[in-house]
Amino acid sequence: MPLRKRSRWWWLGPLASSVIFIASLVVLYYIVREIEPAEIASTFSRTSWRQIGLALGFTALSYLLLTGYDALALKRLGLSIPYRTTALASFTSYSVAFTLGFPIVTGGTVRYWVYSAKGVRASEVASLTVIAGLTFWLGLGMILCASLFYATEPVAQLARTSPLVIQAVGVAVAFGTIGYLAWVATGERTLRVRGWNLPLPGLGVTLAQMLLGAAEVCAAAAVLFVLLPGGHNLEYPAFLAAYIFACLIGIASHAPGGAGVFEATMLLALNRLPYEQVVGALVLFRIIYYILPFILALALLALNEMIRRIRRHEI
Repeated sequence: MPLRKRSRWWWLGPLASSVIFIASLVVLYYIVREIEPAEIASTFSRTSWRQIGLALGFTALSYLLLTGYDALALKRLGLSIPYRTTALASFTSYSVAFTLGFPIVTGGTVRYWVYSAKGVRASEVASLTVIAGLTFWLGLGMILCASLFYATEPVAQLARTSPLVIQAVGVAVAFGTIGYLAWVATGERTLRVRGWNLPLPGLGVTLAQMLLGAAEVCAAAAVLFVLLPGGHNLEYPAFLAAYIFACLIGIASHAPGGAGVFEATMLLALNRLPYEQVVGALVLFRIIYYILPFILALALLALNEMIRRIRRHEI
């Protein structure tokens, strides 16, 4: 089959990602250079074990809810896979993808490595990955819309803009979400890309995706929220909107885990809080939500491979 000629504008996407990444690093540099390392160390020492415990608990809840992404996708594809396999594939693929970046390649490879042992084909893993990604975006849109309307004034203060602008963004997100729901509710919808067909979930499964994705986003955001310094009257709905925006900028940059980009955005959004304490919370957040699960995922993958090899020798 002849190779498809690339569009003349193919370079715009990588260029935009690079610009976002570099601009975020510049912003982060100018913010961090004003911070005293001793103050950050002091912030670590002031972080209570209760905060650490809550952060670990919300991290566990977030990754548990992420396994539901795969479970819903497998159900939509008509595949019967034991939950322990689903949990292993989901946890390890997300942990690796969050840390290394390029989720379609890294996360997809880990998923295929785990699921292929159960007879799942590569095309089915690709479909599963798309449906799971759809769950994330639907949940993100739902929570962003709710937070923009529920906490319009606090979000406007964080963004240093007019409440009308915040409401206009909320309306745009709401119309997009409602439009998608109406589209999938009218009948069977299929996503077609270069001869590859993926039947999209109907209205019932889509609503379940939205609720699951919304709960997971809230749990992930709560990890950072409980690590932030208290006593500054920061409302969770307003923080949630800032967190989602930072995630979107991080995703657009294609940096692994949004590293640098996410931090720069959150520091700008939370500039009314002490910088040193926010930086300390962001460092702890990256350790707890990204590094520790990544280490655990590598250990689980190694253990799973050892068990598979032992079973092969026993046959």
